[in-house]
Formats: sequence, structure tokens, C-alpha cells
Amino acid sequence: MALSIAQVSFEHHRTALGIGEPEPRISWRFDGTVSNWFQGAYELEIKRPAEGNANAHTFHVNSSDSVLVPWPADPLASGEEATVRVRSFGHSHGNGHGNGPNTPWSDPVTVEAGLLSPEDWQDAAAIVSDRETEVNATHRPIYFRKDFAVDEEILAARLYITALGVYEARLNGERVGDRVLAPGWQSYQYRHEYNTYDVTEQLHAGENTIGVTVGPGWYSGRLSWESLRDIYGDSLGVLCLLSVTTSDGTKTYIRSDDTWQSSTGPIISSEIYDGETYDSMLELTGWDSPGYDASDWLGTHAVDFDKSVLASPDAPPVRRIEERKLENVFSSASGKTVLDFGQNLVGWLRIRVKGPKGSSIQFVHTEVMENGEVATRPLRTAKATDNITLSGEEQEWEPSFTFHGFRYVQVDGWPEETELNADSVTAIVVHSDMEQTGFFSCSDPLLNKLHDNILWSMRGNFLSLPTDCPQRDERLGWTGDIHAFSRTANFIYNTAGFLRGWLKDAYSEQLGNNYGPPAVIPNILGPNDASAIWGDAIIAVPWALFQTYGDKALLREQYPGAQVWIDKGIPRNEVGLWNRSSFQYGDWLDPLAPPEDAGAATTSKYLVADAYLIHSTELLANISSYLDLSDHAAKYAQDRADLTRAFQSAWISSNGTVANETQTGLTLPLYFDLFSSPAHYTSAVSRLQKIIAANENKVGTGFAGTHLLGHALSKYNATSTFYSMLTQQEVPGWLFQVVMNGTTTWERWDSMLPNGSVNPGSMTSFNHYSVGSVGSWMHENIGGLKPLEPGWRRFAVDVRLGGGLTRADVQFVTGYGAVESRWVIEGGNEGCEVFRLAVRVPPNSEAVVSLPGRGRGEGSVVVGSGVHLFERCLS
Repeated sequence: MALSIAQVSFEHHRTALGIGEPEPRISWRFDGTVSNWFQGAYELEIKRPAEGNANAHTFHVNSSDSVLVPWPADPLASGEEATVRVRSFGHSHGNGHGNGPNTPWSDPVTVEAGLLSPEDWQDAAAIVSDRETEVNATHRPIYFRKDFAVDEEILAARLYITALGVYEARLNGERVGDRVLAPGWQSYQYRHEYNTYDVTEQLHAGENTIGVTVGPGWYSGRLSWESLRDIYGDSLGVLCLLSVTTSDGTKTYIRSDDTWQSSTGPIISSEIYDGETYDSMLELTGWDSPGYDASDWLGTHAVDFDKSVLASPDAPPVRRIEERKLENVFSSASGKTVLDFGQNLVGWLRIRVKGPKGSSIQFVHTEVMENGEVATRPLRTAKATDNITLSGEEQEWEPSFTFHGFRYVQVDGWPEETELNADSVTAIVVHSDMEQTGFFSCSDPLLNKLHDNILWSMRGNFLSLPTDCPQRDERLGWTGDIHAFSRTANFIYNTAGFLRGWLKDAYSEQLGNNYGPPAVIPNILGPNDASAIWGDAIIAVPWALFQTYGDKALLREQYPGAQVWIDKGIPRNEVGLWNRSSFQYGDWLDPLAPPEDAGAATTSKYLVADAYLIHSTELLANISSYLDLSDHAAKYAQDRADLTRAFQSAWISSNGTVANETQTGLTLPLYFDLFSSPAHYTSAVSRLQKIIAANENKVGTGFAGTHLLGHALSKYNATSTFYSMLTQQEVPGWLFQVVMNGTTTWERWDSMLPNGSVNPGSMTSFNHYSVGSVGSWMHENIGGLKPLEPGWRRFAVDVRLGGGLTRADVQFVTGYGAVESRWVIEGGNEGCEVFRLAVRVPPNSEAVVSLPGRGRGEGSVVVGSGVHLFERCLS
């Protein structure tokens, strides 16, 4: 395949409309199987319509960089667009191939800045309805509208919009864009996102109408098990600016202000936890179009709003991603009608129905069945229930401002006039629209299903922010969960923008919490004590992102938070370790912890905390080094050495025995390099293997140890031990969830007990991604793929065989293009089992390939771009 540029992007945006960076960095991927190709230079062509498209500026740069290269031109102004093309020039890179081919120009890609300062909002105001609202109560969604005229032909139009709540915008009877639950959830007091839409085709000369529906969402709806309300505000509102450029060259602005009208409508209530109630009898036909009689609507008024917190999103929008067909309709033990979609998912139902006017249908959403009924107990106080009152006509409906985590739906009141089947009910899968970059398959169908479950749990919990679970009265951005899972997440999906935005909120919230990152981001629980692992996410998550994407700017943004956490946020004892009276989650959800005491782990919470403190200090030293802060790097490296000695004195005896000889108690000092001699490492690995064998190869780790256990064993060439754990089908173990027909990963190893009943604990979710952190071990060992330098320009292919596997195919889309490791074990001549490996390396990068078998790791081969074939006799 000829060499070409496959994708041009700006910062971490796939669609660069309304971005917040006036000088966006530019990246491009390559396509083609050209052999051993490296870039020696590149050219960027930039056209700015404001200057006339004929006046293109071309910038030639002698550089091998093709990821996040600097913007070479003048900064973009607010609302300004530019069109960019890229081409690359090859060079030999010492391989004797001469200069190699050059790429043709890429397709042109447009980037457009959003509103970059508060003044650019042209005095638009945040408005709320004149309807009296009740504080600390369910807020009924509000409909806002405004009629306006445009006298000239329209050349371009942009809608900049956000809400005090979550919104859906409409122009002239048509929906604007395809975002749902916009603008998502941020720490609104620090960063309140707005969205940008190109609405040129939805406007016309003459009379027009803009309409916006706003529901409470996270802004003022019920949140947490404490049923907190009105956390950010007690009224629903909208802030928007419609900018219209007409043929006479003028710009007209339609602002949100007190000339707008407001009303209630058919959405009676719509909340994240409780679901939506909709009355079709109250529909406002034509309310979003010119000519509608709004004489009985109420007015609006402006409220105080700090526009300095407005920000363009870093993350991709939440969208309807997929439709799942109904797989089965059956009766529960009590005779209730239940729908089964065959997959635990996050989203809602779309129904097509006709029934008696004024009749109602109720939908109760759950993840599992128990004793023949939908299991609502794990939802705790979340109702997860939608209700619709029918119009009497055939209609299609789906909720607007809620979402559910479910596989099963109990239906009451479905009308006889419509058959209940796959044509009348569809599940809509919803999450942030990240690009899938990681793909896994192997010869073991149970491991394939495990990986699929990991992916589905990530999809369900990466909805606007990284949550713990998507179904009960929680759904919060727990920092400990994403700390454990980020290494896996960054492989499966491109999380660069998604987590960058969340981390901005994490730093803001940290500064308001006595320098310790709160346990949930956004922090709705008030000031809370910092804890190891959860607090360490402020360092570990940016580090994991840097390893995958190589973005130093992200490290630079997060460096102050990382530094203040280590320097000021951690309560310490006299030797610099964690204060022994500090609060700790510890090895949360240790398999031996009782159902109602998830923190009752078999490993000391202070051993866990101290080990993570040393690791975080080491990461901060590494980050300092990458940011060329040599004095800081030296200081934190010395701190790490001093703390290690203190750890050894506190937790490791002179013969190398750890105070808690548990799976986690040994995994942490092994993985974090906390022993004092090589003999201690060898002995500790042996003891860890014996503990695992005595536990019948079952998992004995919670949050602190699970995501590192396999990596620690493989680090010391004990991969076979971890394969025995990974393929264990009894509880506690990853495949237990698979053989129990789980379709996502669970919060507890035994969220469902072997007898099919639900764990009696109040924290029993069937969609938590934390134990899915094993995905990173699968990618890096079964697939053999991991970066050798941040950003994957240089990466390893080092397959670790075991588990009875005979083949695997693992792919990852890097910033340079697609990487692939595909291998198979086949019979060969004279009874030799042959390992055959195909490696795909994208242009402008290289791989270090190591082969299993005799002499494993000896004679590693460095290869450039192209497809490379290897084989080795294993016996």
C-alpha cells in the first residue's frame, strides 16, 4: 500500500469545531506498509478564509515529529477557522534505504476556534424561567424559545450554547447536533463547558425560532446516596449565542436574554438516578418553529453567571453510539413482562407504540435477575424507572435527560394494540464518543469474553467522566477506580481528551480540599480526607496518559497538582511516611472483606499507603525529568530513596519478609522495587507464588493490588503463575464472572454468588471497570505490546506464552498508525512446535521484537515500519 497520511487532528480532537486552543498542536497518522520509513521533514499548508483561500501559507519544518507538533502560524481568533493540509518527507534513518517515498498532501481538514474570552459572548446572559422553582425538590424540565428574523441570505451560522442543567437545542423544528446529556458533568464552579454547532443549514432568511429544553442533570438533580440536590444551582437555565453571518458581510447575534419565553411541557420529571416521566397529552406541537402561539408562556430573567469559567470541551461529546436489539421477552416468576437485551449496557430505551389515549407504560431497568424477578435492590435508592403516558396515536419516544445501567427491563402497562418485540423496543447505547484504539482476540473464548466485558464496562462508565458505576445512586468520578484502570483504558479507547478535561477539574478540586485530591471528581461530597491510591491518581493518571500519548503539555498542566499532593497534601509521620491516624481506603474490596465492610482488607492499609507514596514520589521524579526540571527530579529521586529505607524499616524484616505476607503485601514491594537486595526479590516472588498456589490460583487482591498483580509476576518471570490465576473459573477470579454469564465486569469478585443470588452487600454493582484493569496485562503479555518510550514511537513486541493459548491477535492504534501483534503456535517438522509472529509497525516508528522459547529475550530485533514475520521452534 502506498504511503499516505491517514488522519490529521488538532490537540486531541477528532472534530475541531469550536476548540479552546488558539494555537492547536497538529498530529497526523500514516497509512501504508512502506518498509522502514521515517520522516525527515514535514510541511503544513494553512489557509485562512479571512485572508482569502488563495493566500495559503506553507511552513517547512525539518523534524521527525508527527504527533502534537506546534502550530506554526498566527493564533486563531475567536470563531476563526483555518484549513490545514500536511505532507511528510522520508529520510534514511541509517537504514541504507535512501530518502524513501514522500507522502502526498493529506486531505484538507478544518479547525475552528470557539469563543476564547468572556467578552466574545456578546453580553449573552444565563437565563432562567420566571416560573417559581422549589428549592431542594425535583425540577421539572423547562422549555425556552425565541423567535427572530434574519433579513439577508445566510452565509454561516454558529450556535454556542450551554445550560444550567443538561440541554437539547432545536432550530426551526429540527434538533441541533447529536450530542446528548450536554454539556455533560464538570466541576461547574471551575469549568463549565459550552458546545459549538454549525447551524448554517438550519437557518433561513426570514422568520426563525430557536428552542432549548433543559433538564436538571447533574447541575441541580439528585446526586449520591445522600440525595443531595441543587449542588451547583437551584434553577434550570440556558446560556447561548447564535452568531449569523449574512451575505452583506455583517454579523447578527441572537443572545439568551430576558426577551426569551419559557414554559413547561410533556417532560414531567427527568433525573439521572430516577428516570423520566413523560406525558404525551401535554406535547407542545410546533413550539420550536415560527408561527407558534406562545402567548401563554412565561418570561425569563437573567441570573448571575461567571463567564470566565466557560470552556470548550477537551473530551468528545456524549452520543448515541449503538442500537441493541431486543433478544428475549419472558415472564418473571410473578408474571411480570421482562425484556432481555443480552448485554448489560448504559443508555435508555426507544419505543414505537400505539395505545389508548391517557394510558401509561412503566419501564424498570436492572442489571440482573434474582429469584426470577428483576433485581432492584442493588440500585439502592435509584428508581431507574421511566414512565410514559400515551397520546392515542402511533408515536416514537425515548427519554431526554436520564440514563440507566441495565440488561433487563420490567414493563408494566404495555398496550395490546402494539406487539412487544424487537421492532417496538430498542436499547440505545450511550457514552462519550471516544475512538476505539485497542482490539484483542485469542484462542480462548472465555478470555475473549472477559476482554469484551472489560470494554463494555468502560463504555458504560466513560459517560462524560470516568465513573465507578452507571446504575445505582452513585455514578461518581471515583479517583481510585480510574487510577487502577487508566493503563487499560488508554489502550482500548483514545482517552487523551476525555481524561485531560477530567484532570483539569481534579486539580481545581484538589486546591479547594487542602491540597489533597478528593475521592470523587467532581467533588460533591464536601471536604474529605485524602487517601493513598485515590489521592495518588493526581500523579498516576497523568503519567499513564503520558506513556500512551506522549503529551508533555498535559504533564505540565498537571505538574502543580502532582507536586502539591506530594509536598503538602499527604499527612506524614516523623520519617515521612503516611501518618498512622490518617484515613485510608486501603486494599478496598479485598475478596475476604465482608459484604458490609469493603475496607476490611487482609493487608495493612498503611503498608499500602506507604508503598504508593514511594511510587508516586518516583513518578514525580520521572515527570520532573521529562519536563527538564532537573533540580526537582534530583530532589524527588532522593526523597524516594529515603522513603524506601523508611519503608524497609517499617515493613520488611532483615530477612526480606514483609509484615503482611499477602498477595497485595508482596505485589506492591515487588512491583515498586522496595526490597533491599536481589535475594529478597527472588525469595518474595517464590513466596507470592506459594501463597497463590495455596489459594488455588484465586485472586487475593483488592483495589491496591489487582491492577499490578499480573505485571509484578511477569516482571519477575512468573508469568505462568498469573496465567493460572487468569484462567481460574472459580470465585474469586476474572473468569468466574464470565462463566456466570456476566457481560460486564463486576464491582465485587462475587457480586453474584455461585448459587445465582446477588451479594447481600449494599455495594453490589455489575458494572465496575476496576477489576477490568487486568486488560493491560492481557495487552502487554498475550499481545506483547507496550510502549518503550512515551507516545509509542518506539514500542515492544514481547509475547509471553501460557494459559494453553495457541493464537492471539492484538492491535493498537498509536499516534503514528496501527500496531499489530498476531501470532499462532503450529506443528512443525520433526515434532517441533513453531511460534509464528506477524508484527505491523506504522511509518515513523519502530518496534523491538523479542521471541519466546529458547533464549527468550536474547537477540531482540529492532524493526522499522512495515509487516515483519518471525518464527521460532519452541521445543
